[in-house]
Amino acid sequence: MSDASSKPTEAYEARFALGIDVGGTKIAGGIVDLANGHVHGRCQLPTDSHRRGTAVLADVLNLARDLRSEALSLNLEVSSLGVCVAELVDDSGRVFSDHRIRWTGLGAHDQFSALMPTTISSDVRAAALAEARLGAGRGVRDFYFVTVGTGIAGVLVLDSVPYLGSRGGALVIANGKERHRCPACGHQYGGMIEDVASGPALAAAFGVSTAEEVLAAAKSGDRAALAAIEHATGELGRVLALLANSLDPAKMVIGGGLGCAPGAYFDALSESIKGGLWEGISSSMIVTQATMGPDAGLIGAAISTDSHIRTNKETRESN
Repeated sequence: MSDASSKPTEAYEARFALGIDVGGTKIAGGIVDLANGHVHGRCQLPTDSHRRGTAVLADVLNLARDLRSEALSLNLEVSSLGVCVAELVDDSGRVFSDHRIRWTGLGAHDQFSALMPTTISSDVRAAALAEARLGAGRGVRDFYFVTVGTGIAGVLVLDSVPYLGSRGGALVIANGKERHRCPACGHQYGGMIEDVASGPALAAAFGVSTAEEVLAAAKSGDRAALAAIEHATGELGRVLALLANSLDPAKMVIGGGLGCAPGAYFDALSESIKGGLWEGISSSMIVTQATMGPDAGLIGAAISTDSHIRTNKETRESN
């Protein structure tokens, strides 16, 4: 797990924290330089989210212990742990949904805190925080962050702080029930935007295993692949344009594996969003791709442990 080339020239040159991203497919962790987001000692293991939540939690606790030992071997001073999870998480670090990672009622925060001071947040808020501090949202007062990959979610970022909502649920785009029209036969059916525009949905629509195959076919000019992308991005773009019209952000940052992929999907999604903005009213909103890459979640989780970060509540109370 050690990476000799990443070892700093001076011990304790910067502040470090552990960051762990618990996703539906994989668990990724590392030792994060809070000054620039550089990840030391990165490691990854499969989530196997079909298992009981206690088994996944045990794996993440063991990973945290391994990273703490790795930091010691690299002479990096680490005193906090940030964990982000692909579920709903309230402002006290309590996981309160069981869609993929079944941690409700397990007291995950207490178990991590027994190792070291810990902050737990949703994966979307963590990735948005990384973009706000070090990535595409840096220097932007407010922006809307969207992640498009295996799932779809988003969060508004105000003054560099991802908006929590009244209970920690201000990130759900994908699970709202909608009516969609089949592009082949015109039949309307009920479902979620994730069923149409996510990576697995795009692959299924084109009859392949991965979204990467669809993007490759589209790059070669395959009309069926381009049509599948146009339908997916048209539906998602409509939803995101509605959010943009409602929230009026200065920028919309698109992240996630599919959202950050170069080529047809992002280009079509960007055009769909812009096409759905208010007619007759000029909009300077920028639609851009995220820049922090696949480690945005674990980097943001580590950054969230920084005591200098203000919450939405603290920001409101100070104004």
